[in-house]
Amino acid sequence: MQCPKCNSSMQEHTLSTLEGNVTVDRCDACKGLWFDIGEAEALKKKWMSDHVDSGDPNVGKEQNKIRDINCPRCDKPMEKLTDPLQTHIEYEACSDHGMYLDAGEFTDYKYETLMDIFRDFIFMIKKKG
Repeated sequence: MQCPKCNSSMQEHTLSTLEGNVTVDRCDACKGLWFDIGEAEALKKKWMSDHVDSGDPNVGKEQNKIRDINCPRCDKPMEKLTDPLQTHIEYEACSDHGMYLDAGEFTDYKYETLMDIFRDFIFMIKKKG
């Protein structure tokens, strides 16, 4: 599979959980992550998934500026979405196949902190103003 952001190759990484194995795809270059439907949610609370998001969050922030991408599975344009609990996390999703998170976003997605709540509050104020 090719990365929908930088077109580099993506490698599969399999994580074992008590519920079974979960395989995610990570870009060799920008370290963005592709999760098939349900995989990100399945790994969100699993401690062993911490190492899957090994990319530089600063690279991820730059890659996040690229929002018009196609699904790496079906090549249809992906939706631009915002996490409802952490509105500063912007990602792309294909309703038929899965979601793409830039480097650092899965780690952020996993750990909602008090700082995230405050940052989201400020983000919403700026967005309205």
